[in-house]
Amino acid sequence: KLSTNRERNMSDTTVDKKQTTFKFQAEINQLLGLIINSFYSNKDIFLRELISNCSDALDKIRYESLTDTTVLGTTKDLQIQIIPDKTNNTITIRDTGIGMTKADLVNYLGTIANSGTKKLMAELKNDPNVKSMIGQFGVGFYSAYLVAKKVTVVTKHNDGEQYIWESGATGSFTISNDTDGKPIGRGTAIILHLKDDMTKYLEEKTIKDLVKKHSEFIAYPISLEVEKTTEKEVSDDEEEEKKEGEEDKKEETKEGEEKKDDELQVEEVKKEKKKKKEKW
Repeated sequence: KLSTNRERNMSDTTVDKKQTTFKFQAEINQLLGLIINSFYSNKDIFLRELISNCSDALDKIRYESLTDTTVLGTTKDLQIQIIPDKTNNTITIRDTGIGMTKADLVNYLGTIANSGTKKLMAELKNDPNVKSMIGQFGVGFYSAYLVAKKVTVVTKHNDGEQYIWESGATGSFTISNDTDGKPIGRGTAIILHLKDDMTKYLEEKTIKDLVKKHSEFIAYPISLEVEKTTEKEVSDDEEEEKKEGEEDKKEETKEGEEKKDDELQVEEVKKEKKKKKEKW
């Protein structure tokens, strides 16, 4: 349960039984404004920061499992997944770590809980120009807004239900029970809804290069889901069988009926989209 002081600082509005809206702490609003409006060029750091967070979450559940193996439940593999989705213009960073309760979501994502973020905000009071050094402070989760216009977090902790945290960095965030989504078991999925000019972060090569550059010392396996297009050639026998089948259909068609053109077409090459996971 959240402390009384926290509840006073984090004013909330219940929209319905499932969703609650909270206001960001003032310092977080300042930080988000800085990140969103910053001309900081090295936006690549977002992936480093989010993967680092995933690693911390995995460390926590691993430490708990040393004394109580049941905490792993059916999700025994400790890993990080990166899932780009060009159709929806999103990139998801998913871990099977400890996950977050509703109180964790408020405390960790609504207030300054990261030491690097605290240091940055303290430095800003003395030198406004320090904003050009965002990457040196490790602003953690909030670095997502360097490339995303909206962030959705789906999380499940052993001690709580599955929740959805969401914000477009407009001064508030919502938390709701995820009763309709696919159960993730345990852990956290951070879904970045990318800005229109940040689609390069959906490219396989870009992601691989960033992971190799910034996450060399991560102790857990990182897998990247990639979409491959393969060509399937139709053999002469298969093509002949298809033609014969179409001839039979013609004979069965009543006189005067017209066959649709697409029923008579023979495809020589078939493209199949397959998703596979590549591991480092």
